[in-house]
Amino acid sequence: MSLREATVERNTKETQIKVSVNLDGSGELHTDTGLPFLDHMLDQVARHGLIDISVKAVGDLHIDAHHTVEDLGITLGQAFNKALDRTGIRRYGHAYVPLDEALSRVVIDFSGRPGLEYHIPFTRGSVGGFDVDLFHEFFQGFVNHALVTLHIDTLRGHNAHHQIETVFKAFGRALRMAIEIDPRSSNVIPSTKGAL
Repeated sequence: MSLREATVERNTKETQIKVSVNLDGSGELHTDTGLPFLDHMLDQVARHGLIDISVKAVGDLHIDAHHTVEDLGITLGQAFNKALDRTGIRRYGHAYVPLDEALSRVVIDFSGRPGLEYHIPFTRGSVGGFDVDLFHEFFQGFVNHALVTLHIDTLRGHNAHHQIETVFKAFGRALRMAIEIDPRSSNVIPSTKGAL
């Protein structure tokens, strides 16, 4: 099997971001975004997805975190798209993850078509000084550039930290399932179209 790894750089007047991924890693994260709560969430993706992720991001945080978070989602999506040969993958992944009172479900399809359904009824506007509205921007950027359909639903929970942590853990586990090579169809594109 060829190495499923990629490095992508995105440089704009607002951000300079470099992301590397190894889709067959051990769950290691090396990150420097200037946004500790986001780093904590990326650690959930790496660990639960068994994906090695390296992120170096410099952004205009003196304005706010919006550009950095959105562009990181874009760059991470580009890295996934570059690293992943869709031949032989399971294509679909899903996970339910609880954390105390919170429960979230994430379902992903490496369909080649971007689509996001995002339903998180946050109980407060920020966690650890991080604006929770920006998580939508992160996932929209990822979806648009990884070319996936992604459904995110927080089914219950009143602690906003728990709500978003269950989402990122479920996201990592759904990714892990979807990108896994299916030994029964390792040479087959999982689509009746013959292409994704």
